[in-house]
Amino acid sequence: MKRALITGIAGQDGSYLAELLLDKGYEVHGLVRRASTFNRLRIDHLSHDTRDNDCRLFLHYGDLSDAVGLVNLIREIIPDEVYHLGAQSHVAVSFEIPDYTGEVTGLGTVRLLEAIHASGIETRFYQASSSEMFGSAPPPQSEDTPFHPRSPYACAKVFAHHATVNYREAYGMFAVSGILFNHESERRGENFVTRKITRAVARIKAGIQDELYLGNLEAQRDWGYAPEYVEGMWRMLQHPVADDFVLATGETHTVREFCEVAFAHAGLDWEKHVRTDPRYERPSEVDALCGDASKAKGVLGWEATVKFDGLARRMVDGDVQLLEDEMAGRTVRVD
Repeated sequence: MKRALITGIAGQDGSYLAELLLDKGYEVHGLVRRASTFNRLRIDHLSHDTRDNDCRLFLHYGDLSDAVGLVNLIREIIPDEVYHLGAQSHVAVSFEIPDYTGEVTGLGTVRLLEAIHASGIETRFYQASSSEMFGSAPPPQSEDTPFHPRSPYACAKVFAHHATVNYREAYGMFAVSGILFNHESERRGENFVTRKITRAVARIKAGIQDELYLGNLEAQRDWGYAPEYVEGMWRMLQHPVADDFVLATGETHTVREFCEVAFAHAGLDWEKHVRTDPRYERPSEVDALCGDASKAKGVLGWEATVKFDGLARRMVDGDVQLLEDEMAGRTVRVD
């Protein structure tokens, strides 16, 4: 039985990855931060009751700022694969807390890499790099496109990306970086623009909200479906050679277009409800991201199948159902 460690297991990608690995017969260990309130809604449906003899999901308290704790955890688990998804991952928030973002998103990656190196174990390491690293580089962006980050988050991700390459080259570690373009789902955090839109659509349709305030409607992104992207992560660690791969749909759409499709799917006119507010605009914007995933297709056999329209409609349906369940007093589950 293979053993995997996932940092950020309680997030969107972590929850889908945990499901995928459990389905493939893995024993899965997840790193979770201690908080005064539980934030594990996305993985609550996965059994992690250690009293169950068949339990294959184990959660461990820890933090990417704790180097000693990471070393001890690696030595305790001895994972065959490590999927490093944990980070301060909100771009806009990174402008407000740049120091913390660099500490966790950037240096946290080095701490985890060094924990593996210091432990002397043989494991395969996945680094969650980001299309935000490309910043103002003109599209389409591929593995060979120079980085030009435009936020503290992107800067921290560039540092983490190059650190991963360095550990691969310096110590011969099997360390890969997945440069993933925007990938969304019904489990996306509510403060990310796509989920902010689809959640508002559900609430406006139900008559409990009337307006939605957004920032730059002309920002262009390459949006895909998260469960397909975590399957790409797994494929990268099964490949015999450690390398870096872009995962993307190859299509670019604006925030305005996402509004149009999402509202129309619910029978609403987006222009009657969406307003812009300069407070939601970033100090430096990434205008256009569009990924070239031809390398992943040719080497890994990976290709995005859920495209823009289907993604937006799927997320609207998810939020409509979620709101209906909440209003009816039914148990809410993040599917």
